[in-house]
Amino acid sequence: MSSWKKAAKSSQKTHRERHQPESRQHLGILEKKKDYIARAKDYQGKQKTLKLLRKRALNKNPDEFYFHMINSKIEDGVHKEKRKDDTSTPDQIQLMETQDIRYVAYKRNIEAKKIDKIQSQLHMIDAVNEVPNDHIFFLDGKEEMKNFDLAERLDTHPALLSRRTNRPKLSRLKDMKLPEIDEKTLNKIEQQKHMSYKELEKRINRERELTIVQEKLEMQRALKDRKVTKPKLIRKGTKTSAPVYKWKYERKR
Repeated sequence: MSSWKKAAKSSQKTHRERHQPESRQHLGILEKKKDYIARAKDYQGKQKTLKLLRKRALNKNPDEFYFHMINSKIEDGVHKEKRKDDTSTPDQIQLMETQDIRYVAYKRNIEAKKIDKIQSQLHMIDAVNEVPNDHIFFLDGKEEMKNFDLAERLDTHPALLSRRTNRPKLSRLKDMKLPEIDEKTLNKIEQQKHMSYKELEKRINRERELTIVQEKLEMQRALKDRKVTKPKLIRKGTKTSAPVYKWKYERKR
């Protein structure tokens, strides 16, 4: 009999669930039975968890105490662990802060040396050309002003008038033998110079940031000194500067 049931099932048409009708396409994909089963199991599991938690809350002893009550707190609806106090001695803490300051000062000195090295290679010639400056010429009359030629007065080529440095005269340009350089090489040299200036700018900003961090760390260490009176805050610290305090003058014995 069981073999007959298997044979009868094999000849039956495979059941297929219908798709979402066109009139209900705005409701999204039609939920299939396997999707419903997964959703139902998830819902039932959550209900069991809520029921178990509710049962534990009803059976909880209000006088019960455990250390996690005082070692944790809720901030903005989020359960967070409280940070435990450091067990280091004041001398150990002061030594660690001193090491931090020394490390920051060490990194700042490295950046300062690299800045000096890059500046010595670039000579900052382009920076001089970008500085606004006035060059005054004194002329005798309106006729001379009308016929005034700047390139002729400076005795240089008109293409070099925008320069404030490295502006040779025509007499020297005739005697100079310049090597033939193609446009590709010139573009490569210009690109390398541009990258060097970019690196110099980044290192200057990094050295400035390390200087600010070092000043803030030194100020924090000075504020923790219990041998002196509490100073008065003059200016709060910002992203670009350390806070400024004023200590009361005490005569040294």
